[in-house]
Amino acid sequence: MFKNVEELTLHAWPSLQTMTLDGWLLRFANGCTKRANSISPLYEGKENVKEKIEECEAIYKENGLATIFKITPFTHPANLDALLEERHYVIHERSSVKIRGLNHVEKPSNDSISIDAELTNRWLELFSRFSSLDDQQSRDQERIISNILSKKAFFILYQHEIPVACGFGVVTRGYFGLYHIVTEEKYRNQGYGKQLILNMLSWARDQGIATCYLQVVKHNFPAVKLYQRLGFQEIYEYWYRIKKND
Repeated sequence: MFKNVEELTLHAWPSLQTMTLDGWLLRFANGCTKRANSISPLYEGKENVKEKIEECEAIYKENGLATIFKITPFTHPANLDALLEERHYVIHERSSVKIRGLNHVEKPSNDSISIDAELTNRWLELFSRFSSLDDQQSRDQERIISNILSKKAFFILYQHEIPVACGFGVVTRGYFGLYHIVTEEKYRNQGYGKQLILNMLSWARDQGIATCYLQVVKHNFPAVKLYQRLGFQEIYEYWYRIKKND
């Protein structure tokens, strides 16, 4: 089951280009997020592992990108993390995948929210501003989001008609994934993130979806605490291995 969730995360946040190498998925998106620019060694292969690592390093170097491996409990081979450490790959961004059921969702106290089925210029502008993205980063985000084939919903939360938080969700195989949850800086720590998520969970429940998942960096303590209060529970963790000096 949990490997299925990992596969869902790859579908819900696609790269701009993907190639396969003996069971490994090599993802490329102009360096926009590690998630879309890393190697997911999800499936068993038959070739020499060290030679595959060297081939990955050459491919990413040719594309001007750091070589990044995403390590999960489903990584093949199981000793890949140790092999990468021997090659001076260091750990970045220990993260958690969490889920919760949607049978019982707290009613939001602020339901002043807009919902769009497709990416709008308004949503992208707000997300880029709230996240302090430059123009190139914003364009890359737009390209990745536009590549998502599954059903999407884009949310903007308002307070007195002022947009204060936004995020979007992806529906894949009966799961609802939360992505890009962000509150404008001057409105943070005031409960708007919680209200945004409660509205998103309520929408998903009304669509007949039973389970929601999300991914969060473990050192993002405010977000981790919020998700814990909202009933999300960790099902597995993952991290990235990046070659030192890349």
